[in-house]
Amino acid sequence: MISPVCINFSLRNSKTLSNGTAPIYLRLTVAGLRIEFSTRQYIKPQRWSQSKQRMTGTNEEALNFNHFLKSLEQRVFDAQRQMLTSGETITAESLKNKLLGKEEKKPEHMLVAIFKEHNHRLKALVGSEYASGTLERYQTSLKHTIDFMQWQYQTTDIAIEAINHEFITSYDFYLRSQRGCSNNTTVKYIKNFKKIIRICIANGWLQKDPFVNYTAKTKEVKRDYLIEEEIRAIAEKEFQNQRIDQVRDIFLFCCYTGLSYADVKKLKRTEIVIGIDKQYWISTSRQKTDTPSRIPLIPAALTILEKYRDSPEACYNQTALPVLSNQKMNSYLKEIADLCGISKLLTFHIARHSFATSVTLANGVSIESVSKMLGHKNIRTTQHYAKILDSKVSEDMKMLRRKLEGEQH
Repeated sequence: MISPVCINFSLRNSKTLSNGTAPIYLRLTVAGLRIEFSTRQYIKPQRWSQSKQRMTGTNEEALNFNHFLKSLEQRVFDAQRQMLTSGETITAESLKNKLLGKEEKKPEHMLVAIFKEHNHRLKALVGSEYASGTLERYQTSLKHTIDFMQWQYQTTDIAIEAINHEFITSYDFYLRSQRGCSNNTTVKYIKNFKKIIRICIANGWLQKDPFVNYTAKTKEVKRDYLIEEEIRAIAEKEFQNQRIDQVRDIFLFCCYTGLSYADVKKLKRTEIVIGIDKQYWISTSRQKTDTPSRIPLIPAALTILEKYRDSPEACYNQTALPVLSNQKMNSYLKEIADLCGISKLLTFHIARHSFATSVTLANGVSIESVSKMLGHKNIRTTQHYAKILDSKVSEDMKMLRRKLEGEQH
């Protein structure tokens, strides 16, 4: 999107000279930012029409004066065209300098170079401090940032000093309108960008935080999960297709353990250990956050592990289970939902939600234990699951009613 250049001429009465004339100023506005400077043309205030932005009258003086303003307008548009052709960043300040023949000082710090350096360092720490998904998100964020600058400013880079509140709000608008991002996705990309700005401020490259007065919050998303009857229907269904049967088993294993797709795919046999209760546990770390996750295995989960103990795929990959690609798993899950009469859109991540709700919290497992098994860093993340369990609230209130009734007798 090419930002329009707005031109406005105005009389400055406050700068009236002793001869009774006042200067005409030119105001340039680009992408909401403006700059004003003198045209060095003077006129008696009574001869100026602000509505027409011209000198009144038809005499030679008026014709020459108005011709000068018209020529100045044309020079502005010519300068804009030249800057577009050469790929220069067009701002009110840079356009003014171009018009006046001033060479701009080359900025020391450019946004894309700083962003790329951040991503380069992050990449070096993937596997130790960051997950590969984190790197992918920042790489995508950089691409969106470059695309936005091309759309808004007709450039693929910008000086750090030029980033302001208008830049942030326009980037937000671009993500929502042009990229079609949801509110939460937009907030995440802006959050990634904000980290780059914090780096610039910390290094003293940016004196003012452009995020001041900008607020955007994520909205709570409804998390789908399977109720106990739906999990049982999937477990008891007999499938003729071996692949569908395999996908069903791995999906159920995650319903019983709370593992995400990435975590069950990398799960090793060596991560099945004997716990403090002399029973089998999973002892692993979450790929997403690298936080430890220790989960006691219920009999149904152990049965699935035993079923695939000698699986050629699992043995070849040295994993506990033969997990297909996420795309294939989700494709088969849609078929499983149809065969089991489940109307919900069944995706692999629903297994983790189902473990948190129907398998654990609904059966009285404490939220602290569930949070620890899920590998959540903050118990508030786990509380999202507790909010949706009206059935658990109902059971708790039944217990309270029985207790109160007993005290009355």
